[in-house]
Amino acid sequence: MPDPVVHVAELTKIYKVPEREAGLRAAAKALFKRQTRDVRAVEAISFDIGPGEIVGFLGPNGAGKTTTLKMLAGLLYPTSGEARVLGHIPSKREREYLRRMTMVMGNRNQLQWDIPALDSFELNRAIYRLQRDDYLAMRDELVELLDVGDLVRKPVRNLSLGERMKVEIVGALLHRPQVLFLDEPTIGLDVTMQKRIRTFIDEYNRRHGATVLLTSHYMADVEALCKRVIVIHHGRILFDGALAALADEFAAYKTIGVVLENGGAPLDAYGEVVLNEGDRVSIRVPKAETSRVAARLLAEHEVLDLTIEEPPIEDVIESVFAQPAAQ
Repeated sequence: MPDPVVHVAELTKIYKVPEREAGLRAAAKALFKRQTRDVRAVEAISFDIGPGEIVGFLGPNGAGKTTTLKMLAGLLYPTSGEARVLGHIPSKREREYLRRMTMVMGNRNQLQWDIPALDSFELNRAIYRLQRDDYLAMRDELVELLDVGDLVRKPVRNLSLGERMKVEIVGALLHRPQVLFLDEPTIGLDVTMQKRIRTFIDEYNRRHGATVLLTSHYMADVEALCKRVIVIHHGRILFDGALAALADEFAAYKTIGVVLENGGAPLDAYGEVVLNEGDRVSIRVPKAETSRVAARLLAEHEVLDLTIEEPPIEDVIESVFAQPAAQ
């Protein structure tokens, strides 16, 4: 089994946050004796990511996702625990490590605002000391994949949010990184642009074997790209496994869709009726009761068709986030 590209063991980040009561007296007192409290942003998390994996890193706002990505990118020092990416300790910010990874944040600009993206790309070429032939080949490949040939000649400030995100991604990948930390890369984009970015990430992964850790609030991103997800909440990992297995662990219900020959029969006694369209009725039932309710329906009615469906992934994730914080 190959060594993991990303290795995290008991990784913890604690912030010391100053606090004081309101008022002038409290402000004066704080000048001489500042009171602080610990905020545990990330609490002893552990996981490994293998070569070429695209892993969804999910959690609500404040769960610790961005803090974790910043520690893996070397932008934050961990309080304790271990993190290694491509064999490097990220916090050392070694040149060789920085040449092999990138971090893209959907709500941050990295390119120069007042000049065309092409000029910023040249600056990145100089920073990463890329050979011109290699740089031009990679630049042209990325420009073609994202269809930004006309956009890279315009000042970045003249681009729409979606256009700007595409050229930002080109700039972040010019040095052909092996590891991508993507923090909400499709945030604020319309559906068409989101799909274009997803297709690009998938194609880059396929062409270059890159390892990707992706955060997103859009479940369409996760379902399209990630076979595996890690769910973090209150700084702790609640789930790490196949996306398809998430519903098995956390879904509280399933939906039975049934078509009856006597379509008008009331079915409220079997569960919560969530859809009633002509002959087809959908009933939401507790997961543990699914088999029993389905058997009752088949025994007590003339059933023309019956299906059992998992809840939408958004509902499953919401039930995960509803888990109480560990004490």
